[in-house]
Amino acid sequence: MKKLTEDELNLLSVICKAMGHKNRMDILNFLATQTECYFGDIHEELPIAKATVSQHLKELKNAGLIQGTIFLPKVKYCINRENWRKAQQLFNDFFNSLTEENGKTTCCD
Repeated sequence: MKKLTEDELNLLSVICKAMGHKNRMDILNFLATQTECYFGDIHEELPIAKATVSQHLKELKNAGLIQGTIFLPKVKYCINRENWRKAQQLFNDFFNSLTEENGKTTCCD
């Protein structure tokens, strides 16, 4: 069992905040099925205004969950696989530390 450090908890909090909106989850779900895609692909796939898509992409990128590469006049987006794996590990460690602490499976045992 691994307890998360303060830095890891802070990072997990940033990731949770970025994932805390349905449209962002839709964007992540879409990007996870693609090897790469352009902004227009996201906008065409999801019924979200362009300005709103832009804001959500910015939040996901700031959290490190996605990355974007500029190919003027377009921007290509994809899942940041390295950070995605790190986020997965943080979530696993966090949930495992809560369920395995002191051999208990719940806080009420």
